[in-house]
Amino acid sequence: MSIFCSLRQLSVTYSRGRNAALDRVDLDIAAGERLAIIGESGSGKSTLARALAGLLPEGAKVQGELLWPQLDHPPRPGRDFGFVFQDPGSSLNPVLTIGEQIAEGARRHLGLSWQQAYARAEELLGRVRIPQPDKAMRAFPHQLSGGQRQRVAIAAAIAAKPALLIADEATSALDVVVQAEIVGLLDGLVREDGLTLLFITHDIALASGFVDRIAVFRNARLVEAGPVRSVLSAPKSDYTAALIASHRDLATPPLIEEVAS
Repeated sequence: MSIFCSLRQLSVTYSRGRNAALDRVDLDIAAGERLAIIGESGSGKSTLARALAGLLPEGAKVQGELLWPQLDHPPRPGRDFGFVFQDPGSSLNPVLTIGEQIAEGARRHLGLSWQQAYARAEELLGRVRIPQPDKAMRAFPHQLSGGQRQRVAIAAAIAAKPALLIADEATSALDVVVQAEIVGLLDGLVREDGLTLLFITHDIALASGFVDRIAVFRNARLVEAGPVRSVLSAPKSDYTAALIASHRDLATPPLIEEVAS
């Protein structure tokens, strides 16, 4: 297994907080894997994402190590990794066209001309299944639905051909049908491009259907991590077992059957 990133005793404390937002986490992220970070609000999962991306707020105190064995330089935002946030409305500029926003990353990081960058942007809109990509290029974010804006955000995140894609609660603001569409889209894109995916969510059922491994966080600490089937069939912690049990009801198939199918 080739390691893309290693966290060693990584801790993060915010300037006004007494308790760590991330507490002595050891975790390896394998190159090309789809890893789900699972946890409730305040568990540390979004802090982990922002630490990896170098997006922690000013004043945050970081201890421990973040190692990138496959890179000979610090990871570059937009180039080495792309980030998809929870609310696509806040991550897209309302006064720039969709084409401009996607093309900018390709132009800046890949050294393309504007003409080449616009051609790549239109191609990406097709890949994320936006209808009539040529017309969407000239549209503004407010003219698209929430699901379409999230597709645009994904296209922008992969415009510069990053090695790592971080999706931080990228589906939680969407309805169930659109959630499934976005998950299917992410799954297809990372497979086609050989990306490493960090999928951050509170929904263990949603993640378990397509990721390779699960890492469960609670109260700023890593509770357990392992292959999906192992974690679901034999959870090591009571907290993980409770997450799995809370998914099961009379109308929903067990998670184990979903993984095995």
